[in-house]
Amino acid sequence: MTATALPAADPPKLKMKQGNNLAMLIRQPVLLVTILLVFAVLFIFVVLPMITVFQLSFTTEEGGFSIQPLIDILTSDKGGYPSYRATFWNSMLLGVIVAICATAVGYLFAFATTRTEMRGKRFFDLVATLPIISPPFVLSLSIIFLFGKQGMITNGMFGIDDFEVKGLGGLVLVQSLSFFPVAYLTLRGILESIDDSVEDAAFSMGASRGHIFRTVTLPLSLPGIISAVLLVFIQSLEDFSNPAVIGGGYSTLAVEAYRVITGMNDTITGGMLAIILLLPTVAAYLFQKYWLRKKSFVTVSGKPTQVRRKLHEKHIVYPLFAACAIVTALVFMFYGTVLFGAFVKVWGINYEFTLEHFAYVFTLGADALLNSVELAAISAPIGGVLGMVIAYLTVRQRFPGRKLMAISSMLTFAIPGIVASIGFMYTFNHQPLLLQGTAIILVAMFTFRNIPVAIESGTTTLLSIDPCIEEASTISGADTGYTFRRVILPMRRNAFFSGLVYSFVRAMTAVSAIIFLISPKWSLATSKVFALFESSKFSEAAAFVMVLIVIIFIAIGVIQTIVNILLKPKAKAPEAAEIKLALSEGEK
Repeated sequence: MTATALPAADPPKLKMKQGNNLAMLIRQPVLLVTILLVFAVLFIFVVLPMITVFQLSFTTEEGGFSIQPLIDILTSDKGGYPSYRATFWNSMLLGVIVAICATAVGYLFAFATTRTEMRGKRFFDLVATLPIISPPFVLSLSIIFLFGKQGMITNGMFGIDDFEVKGLGGLVLVQSLSFFPVAYLTLRGILESIDDSVEDAAFSMGASRGHIFRTVTLPLSLPGIISAVLLVFIQSLEDFSNPAVIGGGYSTLAVEAYRVITGMNDTITGGMLAIILLLPTVAAYLFQKYWLRKKSFVTVSGKPTQVRRKLHEKHIVYPLFAACAIVTALVFMFYGTVLFGAFVKVWGINYEFTLEHFAYVFTLGADALLNSVELAAISAPIGGVLGMVIAYLTVRQRFPGRKLMAISSMLTFAIPGIVASIGFMYTFNHQPLLLQGTAIILVAMFTFRNIPVAIESGTTTLLSIDPCIEEASTISGADTGYTFRRVILPMRRNAFFSGLVYSFVRAMTAVSAIIFLISPKWSLATSKVFALFESSKFSEAAAFVMVLIVIIFIAIGVIQTIVNILLKPKAKAPEAAEIKLALSEGEK
């Protein structure tokens, strides 16, 4: 009896497929050069800074490799300061509490706006996105104005002058209100995708609304809840500005890394703290992106045949409306307090109306404002276009290293700003990559920190575009570059706009990512605000923040107009249908 060997079919097919991909790249030199350039810039501005941080952390003063810095951090106590172990657990505890609280508020908003017939849903949707486009100092500043030693509520209303708002409690409140929009945007899409007929079927069988929520709606939205918790957890760990302003004696990894490098000039310990901060954020991000998304909780495969009423019972709608109204009132109270504080002379002492703080902004702070607007205006289109290019390459093209490109380009979302800033500072401070102190390093930081949103929105939109349209352009003789510029990019106008807005807003409001990269020539608005906080000039900081918010809103309108003009779609739906028909006839 002889054994018969089965033919190994997969390796030859794989080799043939790879050979076809390489042949395709050789026939399109523009595409090949584009792929190589994207790999080059991702290596220089994403991978290389992270390698530098690891080298910095595990290198002794004599230049050799050692894990002793990690051992020292895990075992040493710092005299009167909390140990680094305590700092790590402080960050983890804060992240877990904020993730739970912010996700709960985000789920409440998302459920109320998607599953009920509650009035004012558009208004609450606007409120839920407001913290995303505002500088990170707003809520911290309002906490100081309201609950500080000269706070309007603590001192003004109750006469308490020794209330300590700084610490874990203040951080939980500020971060929960700052990051619940992240959970809301994540959960809204999940809840909108749940078919109403599933809940209606359970209701028609006699189940109560509470039982339906516990057994149907909540389990189906569980992937979104876990995803939101992880994303908020990452945001909390990465946050530098809020713990630096109102953390007080509650130390976190991001602030501690900054303090060690700037105050103690200990780059090895600072780099090791950055790595310790990097590991949980990257792990949470990879878990959220590549494992959780494989889970499928599909309710139906087609659309319902009729429009069904959403939840309309008063005993459900009214409490949800009240809860959303309370959160909205808190948001408006905090923002209104900062607005009011920008127009008073000395908060808590002299509430006389004045414009001198805005005079300070437009005189001593004018250069920083102009620098922020200029660099954000430069980095936003670069990041938007690069994000669209990477999305197009990873979705539509097949080439060696495609998955590596996708992972490395999206991984920047999980890298904490303070870690990226340390990596850039030590990577680009010597030849041949001497960029420290220049505008280029800031533009590069803004570009590569913010492209994940452009890539994600571009990928989602691209998957909804029929490849036949691109094939028609190719058959007509257009190369890949022309097809991308004249066909794909105009059809992805909304995704491109989202990427531009996000990149501009994040560039205008960045703090931790640029904390080690600013210079006397290239000072930015957020660094000025941070300096004002450190010198307790809160009214001047409030004026700066309000000016930044106005600039951001104006910029969003300008970006929308420019995108509409430059990327006005030239092909309508009937023309696209004609292209598909021509292709089908050609195949016959």
